[in-house]
Amino acid sequence: MFNRRLDEIVAEIEKNYYEAEEIFFTKSEWHFPNRHNIILILKDIRRIMFPRYFGDEVPCESGPKYFIGETLTRVEASLHQEIREALLFKYGDTKTIEELDRRASQACSDFFFSLPKLHRTLLKDVQAAYDGDPAAQSKEEVIFSYPGFFAIFVYRIAHEFYLADIPIIPRIMSEYAHSGTGVDINAGATIGEYFFIDHATGVVIGETTIIGDHVKIYQGVTLGALSLRAGQKLKGVKRHPTIEDNVTIYSNASVLGGETVIGEGSVIAGNAFITESVPANSRVTLKNQEIVVRKPGHIVKSEQ
Repeated sequence: MFNRRLDEIVAEIEKNYYEAEEIFFTKSEWHFPNRHNIILILKDIRRIMFPRYFGDEVPCESGPKYFIGETLTRVEASLHQEIREALLFKYGDTKTIEELDRRASQACSDFFFSLPKLHRTLLKDVQAAYDGDPAAQSKEEVIFSYPGFFAIFVYRIAHEFYLADIPIIPRIMSEYAHSGTGVDINAGATIGEYFFIDHATGVVIGETTIIGDHVKIYQGVTLGALSLRAGQKLKGVKRHPTIEDNVTIYSNASVLGGETVIGEGSVIAGNAFITESVPANSRVTLKNQEIVVRKPGHIVKSEQ
């Protein structure tokens, strides 16, 4: 049966190629960044920032200078190519290759100049994780094994390309971290220093979220939008909340809405659902949540 109808199936799929503008097969040139190469770039950047953790770098008499320089040179060539492809994908019909090549070169330069500052910020995130988790045995353990820190690392790299208005690449990076950690941080979010996600999984941080310094959130937290029914009409509109400095948000809490502000120093209880602003130094808890414990022969009730 399959062999008899194979030509029919092929013809129908080919027809879809020509009818759907998203299919590149019909275009004479393919311009799209390579996901595999972008992941390799992230891995190389991580090796530069944290040598000996994720590679087999061996110290030599000249110190780390040769390793850093050689790796950055290799990354630059690959990154320039991927940025160029991303720009050609979006602007190839309206701008010349020369213009986009220049923009790719500038974006690469700006990114590499930002690396020392990014490195210092990530080291502060490591410190936040170590200080905030009594189970952490060392900062080395945080770097090597904490999924929350890995998600933050990828976010901080992707955010630089988001700010540079480079298409597609920030999303590829974010989804790479998302698929491996369960943490979904949109590259457009603005996140301050000393950020820590504890027990990182199921966390969602939307594109227009603003997070201050020394913020700690737990698993399952959503910093999201109230409604997305308007879809693309909401592009560029602040849809996600603002979390000020020194806020702690416990597991499975949802803070929604672009006008929602969680004031400095506040603590949000687990499972809270917040759509209105909270003043500084508030304690947001749930009231009259009854817990029923069933044991053989009797029932014990308690309120939380």
